[in-house]
Amino acid sequence: MSERPPSLSDPAQEGARARAHGRPKDACPYPVDSPERRAWLEGFDGAPLDRAPDLPTDRV
Repeated sequence: MSERPPSLSDPAQEGARARAHGRPKDACPYPVDSPERRAWLEGFDGAPLDRAPDLPTDRV
């Protein structure tokens, strides 16, 4: 397994940057089922995949 050069941003930051620039979610450059892809998608979505969405705090 090769390591990425430290000068590159981490996959989560890359995913967040891709979303900010209007790139589609399927633009993820990492292989399916890789830890890097999971991190990229978490960055793109702005939340960890294994965490449930936050519920509203105000109850009406």
